Amino acid sequence: MADHARSESPEVQCQLDRLAARSPGRDILGLERIRLLLERLGNPEQALPPVFHVAGTNGKGSTCAFLRAALEAAGHKVHVYTSPHLVRFNERIRLAGRLIEDEALAAYLERVLDISEDIVPSFFEVTTAAAFLAFAEVRADACVIEVGLGGRLDATNVLEAPAVTGIAQLGMDHQAFLGDRPEQIAAEKAGIAKAGINLVTQRYPPKMADAVADVAKRAGATVIARGASWDSAPYRGRLHYRDPEGRLDLPAPRLAGAHQAQNAGLAIAMLRHQGALNVPETAMRAAMGWAEWPARMQPLSAGPLRDLLPKGAELWLDGGHNPAAARAVADHLRAAVPAGKPLHLVMGLLANKEAPGVLRAFAGRHATLHAVPVPDHEHHAPADLAAQAKHVGLTAMPANSVTEALGWIGRHADRAEPPYVLILGSLYLAGEVLRDNRQLPD
Repeated sequence: MADHARSESPEVQCQLDRLAARSPGRDILGLERIRLLLERLGNPEQALPPVFHVAGTNGKGSTCAFLRAALEAAGHKVHVYTSPHLVRFNERIRLAGRLIEDEALAAYLERVLDISEDIVPSFFEVTTAAAFLAFAEVRADACVIEVGLGGRLDATNVLEAPAVTGIAQLGMDHQAFLGDRPEQIAAEKAGIAKAGINLVTQRYPPKMADAVADVAKRAGATVIARGASWDSAPYRGRLHYRDPEGRLDLPAPRLAGAHQAQNAGLAIAMLRHQGALNVPETAMRAAMGWAEWPARMQPLSAGPLRDLLPKGAELWLDGGHNPAAARAVADHLRAAVPAGKPLHLVMGLLANKEAPGVLRAFAGRHATLHAVPVPDHEHHAPADLAAQAKHVGLTAMPANSVTEALGWIGRHADRAEPPYVLILGSLYLAGEVLRDNRQLPD
């Protein structure tokens, strides 16, 4: 099934089955099909409220979460489009602050599929068209839209006049689609730049920064780069932000990890470099505590999986799946996990992900890695992943499932020193974990 989307609603599942049967079953970049779809639907993308458009390799989803939190704290109703979903397809489309209801979701998917048979659109193109149709027909004050893959040829890039665009952290991922060199990937992400619209970016290595600047210049966009036009940094439990308009002293983000301070800073910079909506400083302060983004260093609460571990153990979940994301997680673990505390990593990686680069982020840690499969997806075999982990100095063993790995950890744990356990490596695996622990995103 395309993107393995499932729904407990028969009406939604009927449309997802139609989509799976019709979709080419792979990622396809290009704007021809989505433009034709939207034209047949009356070009709903031209009737959206002000759009905050976010690209990037890592951190774009979290940036969207901070944007949504700040906009809602300012009293605005916000549509949000993100991907992939973790447990329920509905997570991709948030209408005026709430996940889309099954009845509406089925109706929008049906309308798109009914006019698309001869176009042969991809899974993501149909989803994007359905989201834009919903956003045009349900009143809201703003749209926060996350790029799916790349930028220049991503289906969301039919948006011609966003309020502001932003690019989160950049790294190597999806090379088969975006290129093998960092500057190629940077140029593809920068393809969301639009004439006369600010493009707010993080700080990048010189070649990547030059590629972004070149694309933006050709598009007629103004680059608002971190380190040149704005900056932010955590300091003594606070987030300090500055740009030519002034300084902000904000609470530290509640989302775990130093990298979340970077994502929050990008969201603040985007809000301060757009003129469509008023977002006061008080709303930006509130966003630091309001923002939620599941499966990004998320603590898991009591549930069937958490209960396999002894009292006092910590169980966390992160969907990071490339070397840059793994380094950010590893940096957080160095700060969060005291030396000597038992550390276990439960990892599943898709077959197209760079296992050595992800594993090297944890080299030198006194940790045990439990390699697991990613259900319903092609993945690195647990035995092979465990063998690669041993090459970087980790104690490692394969397991048949997350449940089996957590059960082993629970049976072998020292009750006097409960372990810290992190499940990571795939958003698809994260979705299975949230479902199995009965902790559904809302």
